[in-house]
Amino acid sequence: MEDICPKCGLPQNLCVCQEIAKESQKIKIKTDRRRFGKLVTIISGLDESKSADQLCKDLKRKLACGGTVRNSEILLQGNHSKKVKAFLLKQGYKEELIDD
Repeated sequence: MEDICPKCGLPQNLCVCQEIAKESQKIKIKTDRRRFGKLVTIISGLDESKSADQLCKDLKRKLACGGTVRNSEILLQGNHSKKVKAFLLKQGYKEELIDD
């Protein structure tokens, strides 16, 4: 017997909750200068912590940089704002909901 999603009521293999969540999230991408003049790219506005963890892992692998997730924000070492936006668009996030 298949597991049923508690949000949408569909079986797990047909669940559309992830896609709906991607279309409704307002994501902000900004850079910040930290200690010793190091630049950090901050991605905020992600709702689910599991998706933030997986997204951080994929971004670190794609951009070949270090990073972490803190308080549902992704912190990446270096200035990667344009590359992050392109990556998020490929993942299915809407362009008008991503602020640079």
